Amino acid sequence: MYGLIDCNNFFASCERVFNPSLRNQPIVVLSNNDGCIIARSDEAKAVGIPMGAPVFQMREIIKANNVHVFSSNYILYGDMSNRVMSILAGMVPELEIYSIDEAFLHLDGFSELYKLDDFAHYLIKYVGKSTGIPVCLGIAETKTLAKLANHYAKKNKLLTKGLYVLDSEEKIITLLKTTEIGDVWGIGRRYSKFLMQKGIMTAYDFTQASAGWVRKEMSVVGLRTWKELRGEPCIELDHTPSAKKSICTSRSFGHKLTKLPDIEQAMTYYASACARKLREQESCARVMTVILYTDYFRKDLPQYTPSLTMQLPVASNDTMELTHYAIEGLRKIFKDGYSYKKAGVIVSEIIPQSHVQGNLFDTVNRSKRMRLMNAIDRINETSGRDKVRLASFGFDRHWVNRRDQLSPNYTTNLKEIIVVK
Repeated sequence: MYGLIDCNNFFASCERVFNPSLRNQPIVVLSNNDGCIIARSDEAKAVGIPMGAPVFQMREIIKANNVHVFSSNYILYGDMSNRVMSILAGMVPELEIYSIDEAFLHLDGFSELYKLDDFAHYLIKYVGKSTGIPVCLGIAETKTLAKLANHYAKKNKLLTKGLYVLDSEEKIITLLKTTEIGDVWGIGRRYSKFLMQKGIMTAYDFTQASAGWVRKEMSVVGLRTWKELRGEPCIELDHTPSAKKSICTSRSFGHKLTKLPDIEQAMTYYASACARKLREQESCARVMTVILYTDYFRKDLPQYTPSLTMQLPVASNDTMELTHYAIEGLRKIFKDGYSYKKAGVIVSEIIPQSHVQGNLFDTVNRSKRMRLMNAIDRINETSGRDKVRLASFGFDRHWVNRRDQLSPNYTTNLKEIIVVK
């Protein structure tokens, strides 16, 4: 049996853990630069705030319903996610972290020790008590069915008490018949539209198609989903997520920038982040792309959206080297007379660090640089991110995202630790 455990309204729940007065209050969390709404509590959904809406369009609803608004606090959310996942890892034999607020659990053998329902209820209660984060759990014979069971448990929390187990054919068929095909994990927007055109409107309709037809029209990936919905496990737990094939670090500025030195600071930050992510997965990149954008929505201003792709002489994850090429690329595409809203760095053609091929004319002492990068990573890991950084990173970073509604980092900054009166 597989379980899919999901934190309820995760970002909003994280804010509530350290501010109990927010319980049962409408909450929204904003995207980078406080632009759009990316997370809502159930109470915020109930007053009609849609996902992804620009916050300026929701001002009247927010004010009329006393909605609490927060900037994204990814440091807090990431730490709370680690707490939840650490507890789960200690309670089940196998775990796959699927996203910041979701994880698949392998539950085979639990019914031999004690009732699976009893363990599942205990797990939900224990995670909530230990972290303050409410969770829902769906259990079924396959990961795809567990996803559907979790979705049902979440939509019907009062009825299910956060747990739904697909332990009978009758339950499975009923759920499949009431699940729209577009809500099935693994059925994307394109396939959803295609299937509905063929008269396949629900998950149950999909299971009634023939295996040959599914394989022909949707390849082996679609066939796996079809089998999973029919109760045949085809998707195993992924214990070692595959390395990313490309990495993008891109942000909107807190306000529009017109001067090259300011954008160079931002580009240093983006290139440094890409290098760090490459080292974390023990990879190197052979290609870098630098991007720059003006504000597309300001039709009254001149528009310019240049980009430049460069082949690196040697695949690298060296912060200094990647930053050098990022700045070099920026200087080639930058033009005066424009107000820039966003920039970014994309690294691609990523290969394992152990497979890097040297260059006869390379003058960089790469073994020495690697030791330096490892030392910097160790210091930053223990003392805080970016404590050691390049000078071009700057100190007066007025280009950073606007986050006017940011909550404290209660769990990672001693200066912002919660105060009990």
